[in-house]
Amino acid sequence: MARTEAPNPVDAFSEDPIRGIVLTLGAVTVFAIADTLAKYLAATLPVVEIQWIRYVIYLGLALALASRSAPRSARWAMLRPRNPRLQLLRGVCVVGSSVLFVFGIRHMSMAQATTISFISPLLITVLSIPLLGEVVGIRRWAAVLAGLAGMLIVVRPGTGGFQPAALFGVASSCCWAMALIITRKISASDPAVTTVLCSAVIGTIVLTILLPFEVVWPSAWAFGLALVLGVLASFGQWMVVLAHRQAPASLLAPFNYLQLPLVTLGGFLVFDNLPDRWTLLGASVIIASGLYTAHRERVRARTGRKMPGNV
Repeated sequence: MARTEAPNPVDAFSEDPIRGIVLTLGAVTVFAIADTLAKYLAATLPVVEIQWIRYVIYLGLALALASRSAPRSARWAMLRPRNPRLQLLRGVCVVGSSVLFVFGIRHMSMAQATTISFISPLLITVLSIPLLGEVVGIRRWAAVLAGLAGMLIVVRPGTGGFQPAALFGVASSCCWAMALIITRKISASDPAVTTVLCSAVIGTIVLTILLPFEVVWPSAWAFGLALVLGVLASFGQWMVVLAHRQAPASLLAPFNYLQLPLVTLGGFLVFDNLPDRWTLLGASVIIASGLYTAHRERVRARTGRKMPGNV
């Protein structure tokens, strides 16, 4: 799953839920295509090289966005992060999540890798307790445990169906959950454009350092597809930012799960593979728990206060 930048709640924008849903569906479709391209390219190009090309394009688009976000006189002051250490940690988590996901998808089916990535919202619920001081009630704990059980069904540790590459997917989800937790912590001080630009700069620097250790000269075809992947991933991220400025995350969350049938279709058309029954069963459990968690978040947002212990 192509990882997306969380929007900043302090960036005010008039809400239009229908437009937000349409943008989310567009982003999900773009990410499904991008993930299919990433798996295809990973057969001939090193993962770090694929992601480096993507991040160079991402950085260019982020700089273009930043140049239009404020008058020249105030631009650099606005783009200077007020939480540089957290921005650094977040940037490393984002690029780590992206690289680990492609490592995993290289050896797993599209559906299996995407299903594992859906545990990120559940991990955010768990991490929000020690890192954000949030209260998680019995109902949301039950949803988290159900989702983790669904992940175990997909991964199947200790059985003949276990694939070590699934650990890359789990690690990717952990990195992404940490990145979104940090996003919540810095959202009151750093605007979205600052966070996006910091992620692009940090990711590009990290991948540039790693690139000499794993690089091959790509064919014109592979290089062209890598450029397309970079454009699609960056465009999808921007659509997600726009979508979350139009509608709350709890409303949009269910539509993200439509990525699973799309990547399943891509996996069948390009790689001639389909998910097995255990992946479908685990996906059903994870999606159900994720939808319930999104519902509880919507309830908490509507009440405007911390929910009691049984919520």
